[in-house]
Amino acid sequence: MIIRNIMTVRPETVHPEDSIETARIRMERGGFRSLPVIDHDGRLIGIITNRDVLRYARALPNTKVDHAMTRDPITVAPNASTEDCATTLLAHKVGALPVVQDGSLIGIVTTTDLLRAFVRVERATKRILDP
Repeated sequence: MIIRNIMTVRPETVHPEDSIETARIRMERGGFRSLPVIDHDGRLIGIITNRDVLRYARALPNTKVDHAMTRDPITVAPNASTEDCATTLLAHKVGALPVVQDGSLIGIVTTTDLLRAFVRVERATKRILDP
């Protein structure tokens, strides 16, 4: 299975000049634990997580995303395998990987996406083996 088939397309994003409070609100409203940070050309420049937001909790309205984000995050290509993606998530102890093609953000894949895919495969396998 490839990432293109399980990723979230057109994920919610923030810009580096947005406040961390804006990122917190978007995460809370969408139930997200991380948001890709893009420039005005749609190019990925970072990622901000709920942990980053918590770290700057006292300064949310006055601090920009640019200050708290992880720059040049680990990414994955849309044709990567789910196995490679899961291995990367585990190795780097992160919960999400932006999906990038030709330098532009096209999606995001999370541990939740991978678990959903795993459940689908398990159910399909059971239907085949236990008719």
